Amino acid sequence: MDEGTSKAPRPSDRLASAYLPDDPAAVDHFIEYGWVLTREVDSEQAGLLPRWVDEIASWADEDGELIHHREMTDDGAKLCRSENFVPFHAGMHDLLAVRMAETASRLLREPAVLYKEKINYKLAGGAGYSAHQDAPAYPLIDVHVSCMVAVDAATVGNGCLEVVDRAHDRIAPMDERGCITTDVVAAMDWHHVELLPGQTLWFHSRTPHRSAANRSSADRRAIYPTYNAASYGDLREEYYRIKRAALAESAPGDRVHLSLIGDFEGRPVD
Repeated sequence: MDEGTSKAPRPSDRLASAYLPDDPAAVDHFIEYGWVLTREVDSEQAGLLPRWVDEIASWADEDGELIHHREMTDDGAKLCRSENFVPFHAGMHDLLAVRMAETASRLLREPAVLYKEKINYKLAGGAGYSAHQDAPAYPLIDVHVSCMVAVDAATVGNGCLEVVDRAHDRIAPMDERGCITTDVVAAMDWHHVELLPGQTLWFHSRTPHRSAANRSSADRRAIYPTYNAASYGDLREEYYRIKRAALAESAPGDRVHLSLIGDFEGRPVD
């Protein structure tokens, strides 16, 4: 599975400038490569994202609605993910469930609805994610599109996403955790995708991706909404019902259970 033989421009060239979300070339790029970089928010809107994320991070999660996940780092327990916040935050609802759903609709080539949403904090010292595809982790749908909206700059040093070109036509062999097997990962040509605050990386449900730990001294937060074609129905509440049940039934292990697969490499909090 050698993705390095393509004669297409290298990702560094293709990432020199992000597409406007309504540019037809963005859809063409997504269809060919399985990912595309867009400018979903302007500088003023990008400036609001850190405050919104701080607000959500400060909310209590004892009522069972908002879901917070925490990991153990060398500096103690830290928040690593928040989920199911769109119903309770007007700004996030407008951005993710309304405005960005329009871009998702263009990429899916039919009307799209919000399937799920999360904030990955990856605070200083936070763990990374093993190479995986999202499709095996998301029940109820066959194909979806997700994106990473950078709240803080994403760099190689703080664990930006890495993707593989033209590998979104298949499900790769998986290990017992639901991640891509090490031999297949080694044969893939991985590209780091560094983002400025507000830039957005869209990727197909079968696009392989991974990220390293945040080895910098600064936090690196990002918002990840996922969308499905509206023809499947509005599945958001059913997804979270399944997710909560799975989390409740999961046995303790050496990694934090964030997902329906075991891609997160963070240590559990005792």
